[in-house]
Amino acid sequence: MPIRVCDLLSIEKVNTTIPMKKQFIVAFIALISFTTPFITRAQTAEKQATIKVSGEVTTPLTIDAAYLQKFTPTTVVRKDRDGNDHTYTGVTVAEILKSAGVTLGPELKGENLTKYLAVEASDGYQVIFALAELDKAFTDRAIILATTVDGKSLAPGDGPYRIIVQDEKKPARCIKQVTAMSVHFIK
Repeated sequence: MPIRVCDLLSIEKVNTTIPMKKQFIVAFIALISFTTPFITRAQTAEKQATIKVSGEVTTPLTIDAAYLQKFTPTTVVRKDRDGNDHTYTGVTVAEILKSAGVTLGPELKGENLTKYLAVEASDGYQVIFALAELDKAFTDRAIILATTVDGKSLAPGDGPYRIIVQDEKKPARCIKQVTAMSVHFIK
């Protein structure tokens, strides 16, 4: 009997039913094997996260969690966008800048008052602060580099380092995932 082209093209349905339990197990294993490397990298990145402090400083710094432990912790209570209070703990930005040799305190006068701090996040977002906003000689408001919120590490999307500005009405300068701080003169 001759073979027809239409016979060659006909495909019978193959029985591909797999029990639901096996499908679930296979999907679960695939999910775990796919996401584990990303979770591990995120945890490693958090442990190794650093912040570069540069610009008009006498001692450029690369700070990490171990470096921050040498400072006295400062706590700031701040409301989130829903009006709920959260307690952030970290180090005042002024203390970090002092350790980098930035002009603060009695020397923050004259042309030194034209200096500002630019803070940058991992996504390129930037905010600025006049040095006087950070100095206890000028204000009682605390601006901290937070490492915890409500006693827990910052969430991956917020940390490991976040600037928290006490009593500021809008959270726009509470920059998340801080990677750099640089001091400059106004041009």
